[in-house]
Amino acid sequence: MRIGLIGTGRIGSFHAGVLARHPKVTSLAVTDMDPARAARTAARTGATAVASAEEVIGAGVDAVVITSATSAHADLIGRAARAGLPAFCEKPIALDLAGTLGALREVERAGSVLQLGFMRRFDAGYAAARTAVRGGALGRLHTVRAATSDPAPPPAAYLPLSGGLFRDCLVHDFDILRWVTGREVTEVYATGSDAGPAVFREAGDVGTAAALLTLDDGTLATATATRCNGAGYDVRMELAGERDQIAVGLDHRTPLTSTEPQGPPAPAKPWPGFLERFAPAYEAELDAFLGVVRGERENPCDGREALHALRIAEACELSRAERRPVRMTEIPEA
Repeated sequence: MRIGLIGTGRIGSFHAGVLARHPKVTSLAVTDMDPARAARTAARTGATAVASAEEVIGAGVDAVVITSATSAHADLIGRAARAGLPAFCEKPIALDLAGTLGALREVERAGSVLQLGFMRRFDAGYAAARTAVRGGALGRLHTVRAATSDPAPPPAAYLPLSGGLFRDCLVHDFDILRWVTGREVTEVYATGSDAGPAVFREAGDVGTAAALLTLDDGTLATATATRCNGAGYDVRMELAGERDQIAVGLDHRTPLTSTEPQGPPAPAKPWPGFLERFAPAYEAELDAFLGVVRGERENPCDGREALHALRIAEACELSRAERRPVRMTEIPEA
């Protein structure tokens, strides 16, 4: 298979390495707004660096992988769709509903394929949790607790472009909550704090956030996030039912220390970041995409899934701004 990759930043460079090693990929063309960065990625992976996204799309590739800056995602999705090319795109499609819906209309009009990069769906722990919940192992599910904690804030220049903590970070928790439970969110109540580094206040963002989510079967879920977790990168989900409870993301590298005398010790090597924690999941999602392109499997995460997660994030932002519960019916679907 001939694959084109657009964007060779941190995640794009990682994906380029995965694609270059994949036995089904016969050639890889990469491009970036920074030609030197694309050249470095090409040299490291054995790919071919090309001058532009247009050149990638017109190079006779079988599919494209979009890992560019978020602001370019919707446009590139549209270009790929109009060229009849299946596309994999890192989340989000766009930072607003209008941009997201516009790109989805392009894909639907073209009848093309769009897979979104919600990598947690391909993590072994989350997959096991989904099986347990949907198979009834927990009994009636009543409580879910999700947490995403980054070890340090991103670069200051990124924050104003990120869409904010709910859209950029917690959107992963919103997606995986739906995927694991099979339920829809009906109402949210969210808040955030800009205490801490001034960079959040300057960007109009928050460094810590919390949301209470009510699901359509009455299950209550909390989702919290912070950019300032000095212990390490911590992503977990706890699910409690009437029969049992389980945890995702609890292992010997979880940056969590017990204060109990007989509790486990602090991890010797806590997770430092998302690429290390979710490396197998990132590889699995690209392998799935190549299977979709070859017609061997169904799309595991199409663009409508990104829309659902974004709508929850939008509801949380509205709740935070107006300090009130927000029903999902207040957020447009189309």
